[in-house]
Amino acid sequence: MRRRALIAIAAAVVLLIAIALSLAIGSRVIDASTVWDAVVSFDDTDPEQLIVRELRASRTLIGLLAGAALGVAGALMQALTRNPFADPGLLGINAGASLAVVLALTTGLATSFAMQVPIAFVGAGVAALIVYAIGARGAAAGAPVRLALAGVALTALIQSLVYAVLLVDDATLEQYRLWVAGSLTGRDASDVMMLVPIVVVAIVAALIASRQLEAVALGEDAARALGVRIGLIRTVVIVIVTLLAAAATAAAGPIIFVGLAVPHVARALVGASLPWLVAVSALGGAALVLVCDVIGRVVAPPSEIGVGITTAFIGGLIFALMARRMKVVEL
Repeated sequence: MRRRALIAIAAAVVLLIAIALSLAIGSRVIDASTVWDAVVSFDDTDPEQLIVRELRASRTLIGLLAGAALGVAGALMQALTRNPFADPGLLGINAGASLAVVLALTTGLATSFAMQVPIAFVGAGVAALIVYAIGARGAAAGAPVRLALAGVALTALIQSLVYAVLLVDDATLEQYRLWVAGSLTGRDASDVMMLVPIVVVAIVAALIASRQLEAVALGEDAARALGVRIGLIRTVVIVIVTLLAAAATAAAGPIIFVGLAVPHVARALVGASLPWLVAVSALGGAALVLVCDVIGRVVAPPSEIGVGITTAFIGGLIFALMARRMKVVEL
């Protein structure tokens, strides 16, 4: 317990450092004292403090939301499916959000990022509902394998529809290209404030449900013996994962590898205890997204690389190293 608590504290410290870097580093490096003043005693006549408050603060908030949401969603999906290679996209959430955004851009419904957020959220939710409806029918209803297969099939179908629309609409393709790469820029904090309570409540619910999900991860017979209502807990967890992944996708676009790599690192540090795994994954996911965003700002000046690209590279590298060092275990 003490070791896990120390690891969680260390993860929180790393996250605080990542937040400080996100506020201070960009095309223009701002010293720590100015960043501190912008946070605690804002002076709207100071141009550097304005950069921190008006530009980087919203960017940092979105990174925190998206990273924490993806980290927790990945940990839950891996436990639910007992598959260490599962991630939130397994339910077709990213694909559903992508199709909703593409259709909204094509029809002119999404003329600003503020309008893309709820549209992407609805698309992701509808995709998850379809996957669950398919997976809940017939024998072995609700089984992880059925849900995974339904998610893969729906994702393939949705992606074909997305590509079909993009092939005939160059204007939508240009706007979609910027969104699909994943980015924390071009967003105003007020546009995503509606997602803050959703993410917070979903993470709290994940911590509460993690004990029962931990029993399910041991096997259905063991879970039933412990009095766990397997169908109910699966439904609750799927709802939580949908909310988290949809919020992250709506806020920052489809960011990959965070929900896959971060739970692996967290599991290596705190073990298989799901409540601790959820907590450390939330902290680690937020820190990883912020650090990747900072790297994307400085590696190719004066341009920036979208956070979805840097997380794919760094998250993929982390996962490859972990795969080489870890033994394959069944969750």
